[in-house]
This record gives sequence, structure tokens and C-alpha cells, in this order.
Amino acid sequence: MTAAPRKKAASAIATQTGRSERLDTRMLESLVGYNARRAWLAVSTVFAERMTAYGLKQVDFSVLSLLAHNPGATSRQLCATLDILPPNLVSLISTMDSRGLIERRPHPYDGRAIGLYLTPAGEALVREAERTVVELENEASERLTARERETLIRLLQKVYR
Repeated sequence: MTAAPRKKAASAIATQTGRSERLDTRMLESLVGYNARRAWLAVSTVFAERMTAYGLKQVDFSVLSLLAHNPGATSRQLCATLDILPPNLVSLISTMDSRGLIERRPHPYDGRAIGLYLTPAGEALVREAERTVVELENEASERLTARERETLIRLLQKVYR
């Protein structure tokens, strides 16, 4: 259910129960997790809609973007950076390989490791997808000044790093 139908449903329930006022959410709104989740829901819904055109989920986009900016990264590095379990990454990499987006080559510094690289098709896809994501992020944070946006990102990173 999108945000608009949820609000209409909540309004209908409030009217049926005799309550026309909003619920007291002060406790929830004082929590970092609640606010982070609400912001994530607002952004991730639009993200999912716009990435459908590219056939990408959030994790797919993250992997491709990392490979675009870190050619030759290993599966181990991707797992550590994105906090993904190795078995989950294996199937994701396999799918991207079958789509012709990535290729595996010997790692340039570690002869035992396999580096992952974008193919020309993968490079083109991630370039377009990154433009789309930057656009949607700007739209999602349009009520923030550039400085507020930078501060928000920095503060969120302090929470998870």
C-alpha cells in the first residue's frame, strides 16, 4: 500500500472510531530507528519503482555501483562493504553474470582471488541507474538544504559505522 492509500485508510478508521485527530506519535518520533525507517520507506519505494526499468533491486544497484567505482573488487570485499552473506552474493553475482553485466577475471594483485568487473553493458546500465538514483534522492530530499542533506548523511553514517 502506498503512502496515499495508507493515509486514507487511517483517516477512514479514525472517522469510524470517532477519532478525527492524529495519534500521538511523539514517543516514536523521538527514536532514531523509527525516523530512519520512515525516511527509508519514503526513499526506497520510489527507488524500487524507478529501478524496475533497469531490472535492479537495491542490492543489485549497490553491487554494480561499487564495481563501477572499484573495478576488480572481490566477492569478499563486496560482502564486507555491503554486509551481505557470501551465499547470497554468489547467486546475485551469477544472475548479473548471466545478464552480461559483469565478468570475472583474475585479481590483479592476488593470484588466488577473482576480480569482478563491469562489462560495457554493465557500465552503461550503472551509469544510467546512478543518474536516476541521484535524481530521485534529490527529489526525496528537496525540503532539505544542501547543507542539511550533507549533515543528515554524515549523522546516519555515524549511526551505522
